[in-house]
Amino acid sequence: MKKRNVVGLLGIALTSTLVLAACGGGSSSDSGSKSSSDKGSSKVADKQTLNLIESAEIPTMDTVMNTDAVGSVVMNNVFEGLYRQDLKNNNELAMAAEEPKVSEDGLTYTFKIREDANWSNGDPVTSGDFVYAWQRLVDPATAAPYSYMMDGVIANATEIIAGEKPATDLGVKAIDDKTLEVKLASEVPYFKGLLGLSMYYPQNEKFAKEKGESYAKNSDNLVYNGPFTLTKWDGTGLNWVYKKNDTYWDKKAVKLDSINVDVVKETSTALNLYDNDSIDRMLLSGDYAQQRQDDADLKKLPTSSVFWFKFNQKRSDKETPLANENIRKAIAMSYDKKAYADTVLQNGSVPANGMVPEGLAKDPKNDKDFRKENGNLLEYNKKQAKEYWEKGLKELGVDKLELEILSDDTENAKKSSEFMQGQMEANLPNLKIKLKNVPFKVRLDLNDKQDYDIQVAGWGADFADPINFLELFQTENGNNKSGFSNAEYDALLEKIQTTSLSDPEKRWDEMLKAEKILMDTAGIAPIYQRYNSVLQKPYVKDIGVHLVGADYTYKWAYVESH
Repeated sequence: MKKRNVVGLLGIALTSTLVLAACGGGSSSDSGSKSSSDKGSSKVADKQTLNLIESAEIPTMDTVMNTDAVGSVVMNNVFEGLYRQDLKNNNELAMAAEEPKVSEDGLTYTFKIREDANWSNGDPVTSGDFVYAWQRLVDPATAAPYSYMMDGVIANATEIIAGEKPATDLGVKAIDDKTLEVKLASEVPYFKGLLGLSMYYPQNEKFAKEKGESYAKNSDNLVYNGPFTLTKWDGTGLNWVYKKNDTYWDKKAVKLDSINVDVVKETSTALNLYDNDSIDRMLLSGDYAQQRQDDADLKKLPTSSVFWFKFNQKRSDKETPLANENIRKAIAMSYDKKAYADTVLQNGSVPANGMVPEGLAKDPKNDKDFRKENGNLLEYNKKQAKEYWEKGLKELGVDKLELEILSDDTENAKKSSEFMQGQMEANLPNLKIKLKNVPFKVRLDLNDKQDYDIQVAGWGADFADPINFLELFQTENGNNKSGFSNAEYDALLEKIQTTSLSDPEKRWDEMLKAEKILMDTAGIAPIYQRYNSVLQKPYVKDIGVHLVGADYTYKWAYVESH
């Protein structure tokens, strides 16, 4: 597969939340995932309304232009692609009526669109609606930030994005109104997971063209094919409402009548609203999470976001001290990750001793989690860190070093930098650490210019396959920006992305080996896997929480009598 220059929705911001999609086994059930209330329970409340908050405004409701967490959650609940994640994070059939027919070479997929799939204005959802949206995504005139999610995946997408072919050449065709043919550029093991992402959603071509420039500018200039419709969103406002979509094919599975959402940016304000029973759920962080450790409403939920130190090995075309493997290993083992998670983050986050997060993907042979199977590869060990440090200094011909940690300028990022500064200086003799805390956009600019020593960076999964993390540090990957280059690593990644696609077990073993190479050479230094601390009222049931993909699904949520 073509190596993509990618910037995930999480990107490398230390304050954002995760968005994109997951792969997994599918369900062929037409009735949707069963919630606990489907089991004959009489506890479902008469009033089915939730009151929730979001951390930011909706930037856009045009699915091909989405780039953020909030927009992904909203779109996931008012639109629907060929698949969607169920309560167990498996991909189940959604707009697709049945599993696709796949050609012998694995490159052509033929989908049947549900006969009962309709837009909220009564129009049928057609295969042409998928063709229209997908062509818009890759058309350079659209300038869609996430067009790369089809680059190297759908046939001709790479050439279209580069302006070498027209969008109409994209490998997607409406055979008839309810038959969609998709041609791939190469085999993609996680293709099913991509089809649940917002950029793969359909758009009502007739409606969109009628609205023209007004399309998706507010909730009245949209039509919906998901469990809910969006109302009372003016395009910029701090509140909106989800309403049950009576035209949705699986409306019997939807119990909530409405969800009221307000944007609340201050945790203290949100906490007051929660304690006053004005909202039903909220995220906590830092000191607030610590203060509520004994609260019965507190839940700690994993994400696929992993954070690490990125070492810049080449600056202004000159090798830096971090090009020395022993120096990198010394730094990577010099800080107590558990103490950091427990005293600074305080939100349930856990130490990371590898790049790929726990819970992301399982071995196709034995169903073992990737993280558990590959084990702890780069752990805190101050004795060994000192040994590597002294060896590295000797190889460099110096007796001391001064390095700078680049990070964001948020309160939490500053606390994190100070903690790491103290740990590294205490455990590595004659190391002086300077701190540089800057706004997120400035850090991205410094990263792009490769103008830093050590950077706090991170990644959240676009899809549930380890390659989404491992490909970041291929030599030519646009996200590398560190000077890390390892011929064995590159060769393995090339095999994983091309020749090993037809052998899932071999591909899995190669991914395990690739991560070990990255860790054994301390290409990066893992810090933690993020967890979210959430307060949720006990009467709120069956909100779908996803490790990857849009954070939440409300399709099966309901309010229990209380």
